[in-house]
Amino acid sequence: MAPHRRLLSALIPAQTAALMLGAAACGGSSDTPAAADRPAWNDTAVDAVSRPVIGSGFTASTALGRDGHLQTVVSDVRSGKRLWARPAVISGRPAAMGVAPPAIAGTAGHTVVASVETQGHGTALVGRDARTGAQRWTRAVGTTFGPARCGTLLCVSEQTARKSAAFTVLNPETGKPAWHMPGVAEVEWAGPGRVVVFRMSAHPTVEAHDLATGKEVWAFPVENALGRGADLSGGWAFGSVGDTLIGYLAPYQTRANGPLSAFGFFSLRLDDGKQQWVRKRLLRVYPSANPAVSLITREVDDHDRYGGFTELDPRTGRSVTRLTTSGTPKATWWLAFPDNLSAVGFLAHDQPSLMYDLRTGKAVGGHARAWSFCTTTPAPLKITGQQGFYPIAALCPYDLKSGHRLDAAQAVPPSWYTGAVDGWRVWRDERGGLHGVHDGDGTSPGMYQ
Repeated sequence: MAPHRRLLSALIPAQTAALMLGAAACGGSSDTPAAADRPAWNDTAVDAVSRPVIGSGFTASTALGRDGHLQTVVSDVRSGKRLWARPAVISGRPAAMGVAPPAIAGTAGHTVVASVETQGHGTALVGRDARTGAQRWTRAVGTTFGPARCGTLLCVSEQTARKSAAFTVLNPETGKPAWHMPGVAEVEWAGPGRVVVFRMSAHPTVEAHDLATGKEVWAFPVENALGRGADLSGGWAFGSVGDTLIGYLAPYQTRANGPLSAFGFFSLRLDDGKQQWVRKRLLRVYPSANPAVSLITREVDDHDRYGGFTELDPRTGRSVTRLTTSGTPKATWWLAFPDNLSAVGFLAHDQPSLMYDLRTGKAVGGHARAWSFCTTTPAPLKITGQQGFYPIAALCPYDLKSGHRLDAAQAVPPSWYTGAVDGWRVWRDERGGLHGVHDGDGTSPGMYQ
């Protein structure tokens, strides 16, 4: 998930933290608009508020209607044609996690889109035919953080507000449970026969389970890597590269001037859960790529003071380069990154800004373009019956020489932000419109995945 949770005000101002909660070597170029030979589409009539998901030729997101009610919106990923929409609800999901997207699961010809809906006097997870929207099944889940695809199956934590909370794996075609285990968990990786989850508890663990039976394959206590005192209120993120899972736990400060909770990055071997490397007291910066794609981090010393930026090799955890903050603008700045993540920009809105090459440490001259958040003062969503939710944050291009924002309508965001599935990239703009482009062949995670 995303990321995607609470961020530290020392890295970004407090009013922007909510904007980015939702909660991440692709480098697709966006120097020009999508060309005619790259299939592309736009749907500006929708107001998507969750991240879009892609699967089996479909794309789905949670959108906000003009009446303040949420809905699941499903489109053909190749054409952008709207296929159907059905009412959706939030039931027990913390606002800090942002609005949950639907889940697309199943096999070709038997694909289901699952989302949380009102059923009678309660809420249920409903599986609908991805092409027609016809209801296939329903399952009462009470409070839930929302569904997620796990391999060819569907996973969901249900009854999350009760002691009887359980992580359940379902057959997406029938909605029948394959297995379950107590507690609340989030899917971080899934293969043909195995799923790796993050168990949310006082002492969180990363666990691998057999996808068919639920049998535990291995378990790794996160505090073994980062030390005692983990606090999930700060947030977390995961990504996989090859046979390695990279995890990140963000810091949390329970009281003003109090100590930070344990935080940093670590990696595990997916095969057996063995720790590969760990880097404590480094922050994930925002905006940023998924930890498996690129690791540009910010240092925090033993006195909780913020320092320079360090780029890590996701495979080894070793420092590739380091950049101090001695050359940052005097005005309030925001981080910005180019398409290929080769530099770090310090964006001072509408003022001359600076960008530094990560390899040489030298300033990048001229009209360097970089991507940062479209707004630093987001407005909360007006969802009927819900408060404190914000839409998934959109990126816009900026000219670092002037600090001016460029025309986002003619620019395709970098793939480290959007991610890709079979070459298709779908993203939300700052007004909630959805856009899709096919400009590659591979699958890679984005900022919020």
